[in-house]
Amino acid sequence: MSIVATSHHYRELPDTPYNLWMRDELADLLELPHDGTRAEIIDGEIVVSPGPDIAHNFIVQDIWHAFSAARVVDASFPWRCVATQDVNLSEIHDGYIPDLCFLRQETAAGIRRAQIKKALPEHLGLVLEVTSPTNASDDRLPGKRRAKPTKWNGYARACIPYYLLVDRDPEVAQVTLYSEPEFAVWEYKESTSWAFGETIALPEPFALEIPTDEWEPWLRHGF
Repeated sequence: MSIVATSHHYRELPDTPYNLWMRDELADLLELPHDGTRAEIIDGEIVVSPGPDIAHNFIVQDIWHAFSAARVVDASFPWRCVATQDVNLSEIHDGYIPDLCFLRQETAAGIRRAQIKKALPEHLGLVLEVTSPTNASDDRLPGKRRAKPTKWNGYARACIPYYLLVDRDPEVAQVTLYSEPEFAVWEYKESTSWAFGETIALPEPFALEIPTDEWEPWLRHGF
């Protein structure tokens, strides 16, 4: 079949994008560089994104450190996080690579023992996406730039309880926590937002505060 990726290159593939992604063959078939470039399947479509910039990575690191610090203060803090982990949304044949996945300690321990390569939605309590100029529309609610289902829809359809979206667009510059996923309509029913500079207050079961004082939108003139 002819498949189009966001790079606008057409290529005959020997199997469906999802099956190739599951077998870890897709990136090599697309001849993608090994420089942080990601190939994901969103609504059945191959979406290729370049590696993120340093400001993006520092935001991810800030959130990681907040969770790690909570474990240092309280050894019973139950959450572990892992970066750029493949997540298999098998029911809709999508495959995502969030910036961070958050799992309960006992779940993480079981996955490590089983050496599972691709996490399933039921393993996850929270996923994080930080937008970049090239793919922000894939992370948000459907809109003008992407009317088809996005990762926001996919995460809700998979019933991942919480989705944390850090939107670095200068016109937005805010963090939104989505909750109460509704399986039937592929939507989160609740959301809470914080502007850059405010402190994120994650509710239970996280009960964690994350400062955003140093977070900045991306620059309009380049990335």
